[in-house]
Amino acid sequence: MAMVCLSDFEAYAKKYLPKIAWDYFAAGADDCNTRDENILAYKRIRFQPRMLRDVSMMDIRTKILGTEISFPVGIAPTGFHQLAWPDGEKSTARAKAMNTCYIASTYSTCTLEEISAAAPGGLRWFQLYIHRNRAVSRQLVQRAEALGFQALVLTADLPYTGKRRDDIRNGFCLPPHMKLKNLERDFEGDDRSEYGLPPNSLDPSITWNDIYWLQSLTHLPIIIKGILTKEDAELAVRHGVQGIIVSNHGGRQLDEGPATIDALVEVVEAVGGRVEVYLDGGIRKGSDVLKALALGAKCVFIGRPALWGLAYKGEEGLQDVLRILQDEFRLSMALAGCARVSEIGRHLVRFSKL
Repeated sequence: MAMVCLSDFEAYAKKYLPKIAWDYFAAGADDCNTRDENILAYKRIRFQPRMLRDVSMMDIRTKILGTEISFPVGIAPTGFHQLAWPDGEKSTARAKAMNTCYIASTYSTCTLEEISAAAPGGLRWFQLYIHRNRAVSRQLVQRAEALGFQALVLTADLPYTGKRRDDIRNGFCLPPHMKLKNLERDFEGDDRSEYGLPPNSLDPSITWNDIYWLQSLTHLPIIIKGILTKEDAELAVRHGVQGIIVSNHGGRQLDEGPATIDALVEVVEAVGGRVEVYLDGGIRKGSDVLKALALGAKCVFIGRPALWGLAYKGEEGLQDVLRILQDEFRLSMALAGCARVSEIGRHLVRFSKL
């Protein structure tokens, strides 16, 4: 079967992954309305393409935090990659041939050291959850910086885990051979929950002042992930972050929140160019990438589609997913009348009433 678009990889993963793994990756919170709305919201945005613009030479490169990437799509932080492919996050990191950014998760099934060794020289950021045991989080930050990770991504939208019904029905837990490698020694002897950690190990008391605590630990730029409102965007800038990822955790936390592409507009307006704004959630086509950039995102990140690619053929499958998105993005840009990323702007799109 020819893999032509991202939905082909989705269908393959659904067919061949064990049901418990597929349901974990696919899960949204409660009724899954926000998960589904992340995708549907793109269909309400229409292009206003320009003609006769000379698109014979296309340049789809961009920069994030000063580092050039081949096109404005990166790999979002997701956990438990060994559920999709035996080499897990090592295979994800090896997809660096596409010259983009990979955000490695705290909840990886490979160590930071293994991820770093798998892709020396690749652009890697590290995603952090803050735990009640602050020494655990401090050590993770320091390890990441020492290993050459180039930014720290703080997830802000998970004081507690959202209710994911299929995981509860399935009695989800990691297989015995699979561990959260970056935390394996930190919770030895403790009872583990379905997600491989002691219940209530995350710190629900974190506040904006903890940004200052993180800044005291590292010289890395700090990006905050999970922002959906102009008020929080303004607070993020005020507290000195270098980037914002507009995200609702793939619809896995609070159901009935806004789709990320809808929230992007007010976040971009509030930030006013003071920091870079990125987005994840709902990206399924190159034209979705173009819409997000037209509305002000500097770059987008893909979560589930990266896992579908891994499930298909490991790093090769992930590279196929990225290559398809890259080709579709280039084509959408050209058909909209843009030869360079710098030409993409709000004039290209309008919101439909449908």
